[in-house]
Amino acid sequence: MLPAALRRWLRRPKRSDPRLLSQFFFADERVARVVAEINGLDAELDPQQYLVLLNQLHLSQAHLLAVLERIMDECIPTQRHSRDYLVKFPEELSVDNLGNHMLFAAECLLAGTFLEMEESDGAQLRPQARNLLCSLELVRTVLREQSLSQPNSYPEPVRAVLIQFDRLFAEFELSYVSSLVAVKSPDEIYRQQEIIVLFCETVERALHLGYLTQEMIDGYEPLLMFTIPRLAIISGLLIYPEGPLSLERSPEEMSRVFSPFYNLLKKIRDLLRVLSAEELCVLERSLCTAEQEEPCSPETPPAVPSVDPPAPFSLLEVPNATQPLRTCTTQGYLTPSLV
Repeated sequence: MLPAALRRWLRRPKRSDPRLLSQFFFADERVARVVAEINGLDAELDPQQYLVLLNQLHLSQAHLLAVLERIMDECIPTQRHSRDYLVKFPEELSVDNLGNHMLFAAECLLAGTFLEMEESDGAQLRPQARNLLCSLELVRTVLREQSLSQPNSYPEPVRAVLIQFDRLFAEFELSYVSSLVAVKSPDEIYRQQEIIVLFCETVERALHLGYLTQEMIDGYEPLLMFTIPRLAIISGLLIYPEGPLSLERSPEEMSRVFSPFYNLLKKIRDLLRVLSAEELCVLERSLCTAEQEEPCSPETPPAVPSVDPPAPFSLLEVPNATQPLRTCTTQGYLTPSLV
């Protein structure tokens, strides 16, 4: 019989092999090689090379995780752990390489280093970090062997270790981020989705009234970044007074996007209420245009064009106004539907 090392060498996949397990083999090999170089280097004697190797390790681990994600999507697509908790995270954490940061955090916790958190919180997370890293090592071992034997299939033992790793990773990610930052509550998520619905309804109304065109939206017209929020404020104060801009609520009950401007919004609402339908139409059309390059001369004030209230419905009417905003239930929360 051939020695085990020789059999492994003969079964070694080619770099040009497009199969995911073959790609994982070389990604894992790259990580192992960089780790070996770091372990054999004296950081005090050559700190510059140490930093170079750390950067290479970061990049190689990110590539390894990306391949692993594709393998799990292919192998256990219906058994992946739910990632619905990601909507609770602040927007600044919505990055592509968050998984790589989680593994780095787990390694630091296991080494007794608590980054930006209380020591008591870090001590509670250490068992989760240990289980996650042990599971990752098991996944690497199992997938390496599978890539050398049958890179076309995922037998049950492979599926089992992938399901376990996916669950442990999701649990650690939620626990770790929750210990560092304030995650959104269900009420905050609901208020955020209310704003999304307000913007969608504003765009629909602007298209009906002719303020915007579908070509502007399809072409990602830069002016829309200013136009839609302006129109949304008017819609939220006059058209949908029970929505996220409802001033019947206290500032604490409003979204953090609008609560600092509570008093200003009340003044704007009071000014809008005295406008006629024609004046409101002129105002909204002016908000859809670019800012003037030079202020108007006081001697020649601009003439306000006479504009008839647009058809087919009044400015203060809403398409399908007799129907309330649709809602759907997701994960136990009542959320406005966006469709």
